[in-house]
Amino acid sequence: MRRRNVAFTLVPALLLALLVPLVHTAPASAAGAGYWHTNGRQLLDSNNQPVRMTGINWFGLETANYAPHGLWSRGYKDMLDQMKSLKYNTLRLPFSSQLFDAGSTPTSIRYDLNPDLQGLSGLQIMDRIIDYAGQIGMKVLLDRHRPDSGAQSALWYTSAYPESRWISDWRMLAQRYLGNTTVIGADLHNEPHGIQGGGGANWGSGDQATDWRLAAERAGNAILAVNPNWLIVVEGVSEYNGDGYWWGGNLQGAATAPVRLNVANRLVYSAHDYATSVFPQDWFSDPAFPNNMAAIWDKNWGYLFKNNVAPVLLGEFGTTLADPRDQTWLRTLMAYLGTGTDAISFTFWSWNPNSGDTGGILNDDWTTVNTTKQAYLDPYLIAPDGGGNPDPDPEPETSCRVTYAVNDWGTGFTASLSIANTGTAALNGWTLSFTFAGDQRVTNGWSATWTQSGATVTATNADHNRLIAAGASATGIGFNASYTGTNARPSAFTVNGTACTVA
Repeated sequence: MRRRNVAFTLVPALLLALLVPLVHTAPASAAGAGYWHTNGRQLLDSNNQPVRMTGINWFGLETANYAPHGLWSRGYKDMLDQMKSLKYNTLRLPFSSQLFDAGSTPTSIRYDLNPDLQGLSGLQIMDRIIDYAGQIGMKVLLDRHRPDSGAQSALWYTSAYPESRWISDWRMLAQRYLGNTTVIGADLHNEPHGIQGGGGANWGSGDQATDWRLAAERAGNAILAVNPNWLIVVEGVSEYNGDGYWWGGNLQGAATAPVRLNVANRLVYSAHDYATSVFPQDWFSDPAFPNNMAAIWDKNWGYLFKNNVAPVLLGEFGTTLADPRDQTWLRTLMAYLGTGTDAISFTFWSWNPNSGDTGGILNDDWTTVNTTKQAYLDPYLIAPDGGGNPDPDPEPETSCRVTYAVNDWGTGFTASLSIANTGTAALNGWTLSFTFAGDQRVTNGWSATWTQSGATVTATNADHNRLIAAGASATGIGFNASYTGTNARPSAFTVNGTACTVA
């Protein structure tokens, strides 16, 4: 059902020494609160507690069904409840750009089992999946899997779905789920890859039409301009300097040409890795297998985690387990990823049993669990805990610093202010309040709507400075005022009702 396979030659002799698998013993904890951000290789929640994605892929929205598969057999809430019961804390949710076209009508849904999906568009079905995932404490990573619903693409665009459409779709989704902390990020494009004989995606060429690293920066920064709290997940390519690997799995180029984003601590690199059931790569027949695998993984994507560059998400990996080597591969890979929160994140491919080259966690009846597969993953899973935040527009937690400077001429003054967001969540709308100590009266102001009642002054954001990203500031705010007597500066400022430090 899926795609791929790499037809490049075997990865040449590796320069790295054999490395000990990445096994970590940090205590497991539930999926964390709020939005997530990064610090080196570690993912942190909004309380700066270490977290890790241990999740599952549920595909179908990217296909001509325009709905997650299996809804012809079960209710979506039942599916998600089962995922949670199996301790998957994150849902990677593939979609296609075509999902958002008029005429892309969802099909193959039993509405007696999914009555609240009746009459909805594919995007509205996505809303329902996200809402319920948040209610049960799961996080969601959105994955732009393909441009149209028919097939994957080597590049992030096609003639029918140009780059401008790709970016505008992402901006639409970033705005749609702004403030909804269930949705933690954007996997920008699934498995960019080269084309045998030349062409397709590369890393670091500098060609705007084919350099995936540059395209990821353009899309990532466009998303962050709308929603600065999202993680930006950037997959690898298939080949770098002659070394071929799985589609989306080769991140060697990030060592010298890293992805540059305008908001710090948002970048997650992602790789895909598969077993012989997908393609019999040469390394599976190496007499050193499986002891050869750690060095191969390190070279292609694991080094980013080991060197504390950024978190790594193994966004897809799967197998039918039909070949004994696949069983060895999966056992070795899970040990390499490690346990606990200081380890490599993963989302297994797939929940669906109808992935032709891997099968799924569910058996063909769409209900019972493939307990053999689940047993390999179970020791590494970190269960979600309780409900998330499905509210699409919550009040953000606020931490702030106000700078207040005055140019005084004796009977009046000009005050210049800035508001720094020192919290970990964006301020999506703000109201600044303070109280004068004397008889000062605001006569006019700028970059906000200014009002005064008695000695208390309130300033509400303008359209252009409504959003203050975590770590950013709104500047150029100010007012003119008159006074008699003394002009003592206000001693306390609040933003959205929270006391700020004063500079």
